[in-house]
Formats: sequence, structure tokens, C-alpha cells
Amino acid sequence: MAEHEASRAAHAHPIAAPVPEAWIKTELARHAQRPYPMDFIEALFTDFSEIHGDRAFGDDAAMSCGMAFFHGEPMLAVGNLKGRTLKERVARKFGSPDPEGYRKALRAMKIAEKFGHPIFTFIDLAGANPGIGAEERGQGEAIARNLLEMSRLRVPTIATITGEGGSGGALALAVADRVLMLENAIYSVISPEGCASIMWKDASKKQQAADALKYTATDVQRLG
Repeated sequence: MAEHEASRAAHAHPIAAPVPEAWIKTELARHAQRPYPMDFIEALFTDFSEIHGDRAFGDDAAMSCGMAFFHGEPMLAVGNLKGRTLKERVARKFGSPDPEGYRKALRAMKIAEKFGHPIFTFIDLAGANPGIGAEERGQGEAIARNLLEMSRLRVPTIATITGEGGSGGALALAVADRVLMLENAIYSVISPEGCASIMWKDASKKQQAADALKYTATDVQRLG
């Protein structure tokens, strides 16, 4: 009788499947109170002097780069900006750079290369801005140009994924001599929601997708 009652209770209240560790880390990577790239730049460097504009179209509020000092040595620091308040997030497109942002970053990198300064990039973005305007101004070309030119830089480069490392938008800042990831960061060609929508036509399977993508720092280290 007791076994029968226990069986009925189990069917009435099914035990939820455990949340994949990859999804827990995804939520941590996206957490609104997580330190952003500029927080790391301000903590690590001194005398940060920001560079503005791409010398072609304009400036991009989602990308910040400038010369600074690390233990007295001149460096270039580059990082995307998400914003904290709703107003800041909208102005910075939730951290998704436009082509002029990538061109500004590359312009700064070429200046650093000219003077022999090492380059640090800090990345926390879901992807490049996919808007029509960004595409019309050459988003694909800007990303491809960064990939090419960063691979040719003749100064030391270190890229750090501090939160989300999403798609080509993240890769365009991460072609470096050393690529680091924080413990609760993720680095992937696609978001778990996007992957679930493509693979299973169901975005609600995002946790399953996160587990399958193997995009956490632990996964990346294990896979080599």
C-alpha cells in the first residue's frame, strides 16, 4: 500500500531534471551584476586614455579602447561596453558593437603595434550588432578585417573572455597569442537559444543546447 501511494505521488509530482552546469554558468556569464570589461580595465590599468572614432563613419558607444599603463608599462586596452542602466544598455546596444566599433578597435591596435605596445582585449558580448544599418556599413567585412589583421600583429596580444563570448563578434577581438576565459564565462559560435531553435525548433530547450555546445571554460580546457 505504501509503495502504491509513493508511486502515485511520484507521478503526480514528477522530479524535475537537474539543471545542466553549462546553463548555470550561462546565467552567471549573463548576470547583470557581473563585472564588465571596463571594470577589469579600470582595476588593472592606470591612466587610461580613450581613443574615439574609426576615421571612417563615427564612434561606437559599445566599444572602448585606449592607451593605459600596466605596472608602469604602456599597453593598449580594448573592451566592449554593455551598460548598467536601461538607458546605457540601449545606447550601447547591449554591448553588441557596430562595424565602426571593430574598426575603431583595429585602428587602436595598429597604433599600439606602431609603438610596440602589448594589447589586451576584454570580451563580454552576445555577438556583433545584427541590425540592418550595421550590415549596410559592412559588419561582415569589419569582423573579417579584424580577424586578418589581429593574426598579423607583431606585438604581444592577450584576449580574455570575461562573460559571454558570442559568435564572430567575440572572435573579432580574440585572435591573440593567449586567449583566457574566466571560470564562469562562455565562448560559443551561437547562443543556446539560437541553437535550440535551429536543432529542435524549440527555444525552450536552451538548457539542453547549452549542455551540448560544450562552451564553458571547463569544457574548452578539457577539449584542448
